[in-house]
Amino acid sequence: MRLFLKTADSKCEVWLDDVRYEWEAGRELARDLLKFLHECLQKQAASWPDLDGIGFFEGPGSFTSLRIGATVANTLADSEGIPIVGARGDDWLGQARQKLAAHENQKLVLPFYGAEANITKPKK
Repeated sequence: MRLFLKTADSKCEVWLDDVRYEWEAGRELARDLLKFLHECLQKQAASWPDLDGIGFFEGPGSFTSLRIGATVANTLADSEGIPIVGARGDDWLGQARQKLAAHENQKLVLPFYGAEANITKPKK
């Protein structure tokens, strides 16, 4: 079973093979993403060891949401010993499916923010 994850904004999207799940994470992404993924797997009568590849939407998108998603995806891929690939753009899902079908493994995906970080200066 392949997991595809998009966490570019407050809405988290997950595909387990061709079944899509959506969750309005808001500010709870860091706290509840693994729980949501586990619930999605349970709906498919599956568990973590059933995963054989991960595709991740690299961006662009929210700095924090992408960072959290990439961390979870990379950690799952490493802990389960499965390939991980990243993709960008409107057809990211198709690109990720093709990469996994071609047995690619980036081993680590990095978020793409689409712009330089906007770091605010301290007031004092």
